[in-house]
Amino acid sequence: MYAIVTTGGKQYKVSQDEVINVEKLDAKVGDKINLDVMMLVDGDKVTNGNPLVKGAEVVAEVVEQGKEEKVVVFKYKAKKNYRRKQGHRQPFTALKIISVK
Repeated sequence: MYAIVTTGGKQYKVSQDEVINVEKLDAKVGDKINLDVMMLVDGDKVTNGNPLVKGAEVVAEVVEQGKEEKVVVFKYKAKKNYRRKQGHRQPFTALKIISVK
């Protein structure tokens, strides 16, 4: 059984006991979160939402708050002595899927 959930403007395919990294959520480690379910598949039956599936529930637990690896942004213009170097680390929240109902 798996579900398509939405959070942070993105969609994720999740199943039970899976750990996913999503956009940073305002929650503490150990908090339980209900995610919006857009589609639910349980073996042979597919349930689509419009836009969400009524009665479906995905419960996740916050495992970690962290930052991704650094991405280096380097801008330059040839022959003009223009160079800019900047780094960025995107914050994320790691969620462990507890149940898909």
